[in-house]
Amino acid sequence: MIVRLVRMSFRPGEAEGFLALFEGWRHRIIAMPGCLHLELLRDAGDPRVFFTYSLWRSAEDLEHYRRSPVFAEVWPVVKALFDAPAQAWSCARLHHMDAKPEPA
Repeated sequence: MIVRLVRMSFRPGEAEGFLALFEGWRHRIIAMPGCLHLELLRDAGDPRVFFTYSLWRSAEDLEHYRRSPVFAEVWPVVKALFDAPAQAWSCARLHHMDAKPEPA
């Protein structure tokens, strides 16, 4: 499994436009073969900074997405809104643990 983290920083006034774009694209991204999970996170200290957190079955599935028509449509539009280059990391998940539910 591959965890993909992407940090994006948007120019002032572009964050809300990005949110609208993401809303329209998120269903197409999660529908890509091998995409198991997709989250959009917003930095708690800077509302212009977002992260995507996605889980992919394999590095090949992630690369297939990165070469897909969906990515070719999404990335140039989003990239034009940045105030700094995006940063991305692909990580192998070594361990995952959730807290036990607390008694009611």
